[in-house]
Amino acid sequence: MRISRAIVLFAAVIATLSACSSGDEKSDNAAKPSSQAPAPSTSAAPSSSAAPTGGAGAKEPCALLPAEAVSKAIAIQGVTSAPGPVQDNAANGGKAKSCVYSAAGKQVGALAVTRFEGNKIKPAEMVAALKKAKPGAKDVAGVGEGALYYVDENKTATLAAAEVVNDVPVLVNYTGPMKMTQEMMVPLVKTAVDAN
Repeated sequence: MRISRAIVLFAAVIATLSACSSGDEKSDNAAKPSSQAPAPSTSAAPSSSAAPTGGAGAKEPCALLPAEAVSKAIAIQGVTSAPGPVQDNAANGGKAKSCVYSAAGKQVGALAVTRFEGNKIKPAEMVAALKKAKPGAKDVAGVGEGALYYVDENKTATLAAAEVVNDVPVLVNYTGPMKMTQEMMVPLVKTAVDAN
């Protein structure tokens, strides 16, 4: 599926961002986890819980963005959510977890949350590195401490927002089909960022 491939490709883009970082700081790397997503669940978003690999007190991505919010944004009934792939990157300390959203047996999007424990990269550095990796990305105001929207060569749209939560740099991004506009994605990423 295109969204699963976008998850893998976004991880590759973020991996290259480590080299793009300025100064002695490391940059963001695993913003999108890799591998195929599991089959969708039949329930709505799971309840909030601590993330075993995302740091103490970190919420699971499915708890940050309920399936009902995705359903409303894309105007499709019956969207479900299920935990997606997890990816850790030892090179930059990025620990990414995801939530995959599905409807009628097809993926309709994925939310990934990457926490950079021990890496003090600033949100502005994350945004600048993403801009360099994704020419044509547009700044998005009012989401996190910096955010971008872009459509990539795989016909997927992504809105990524950077912020610092409890002294930990975090990158939150939603990837969906190309037809998802910035206006459709802003409320989704803003909901996840505000709940983080």
